Amino acid sequence: MGALCKLVDAALFIFFLFIAIVAPLIDAQTCLPPHLFPAFLVELKSWYAKEYGDYLISEKPHFFVGTVWFELIFQWPLAVASVYGIAAGKAWSSTTCLMYGVSTLTSMVAILTELTLSNRASDQLLMMYFPFSGFAVLALLRGLLTCSGKSMTIGKRPVLNRKKRA
Repeated sequence: MGALCKLVDAALFIFFLFIAIVAPLIDAQTCLPPHLFPAFLVELKSWYAKEYGDYLISEKPHFFVGTVWFELIFQWPLAVASVYGIAAGKAWSSTTCLMYGVSTLTSMVAILTELTLSNRASDQLLMMYFPFSGFAVLALLRGLLTCSGKSMTIGKRPVLNRKKRA
């Protein structure tokens, strides 16, 4: 189980590092004015929207803009904290993983529902969004399942060995 946890932590570390960089530089362009970003980043986002036919990026429906704001205000700080927590081996990183996983999975359900029910999304576009759901589930499971082999104790002695009072 320890090797699997290390592998999951490594995968999540890379994913959270990616999100920590991409969210403020690329995703933030959805809800902030383009003049705040370097021209090459604006061009990169435009290229992506055209290449993959991502109409959510180009048309900016209200629910999608709200989802991006949620990502920037809530999920991005969790991704940054998770990068640090995983790298430093902090026990609380499972909590940040759980919070990130639940919130991202919820957002992805709304986005993927729009993409699939609109019949406007290509398979290529769906393949860009589906991995985020997979990593959200992975983060959620990482938050729910313990990776340490240590057992918890209550107090200084095991509960069964305490003396009974007469």
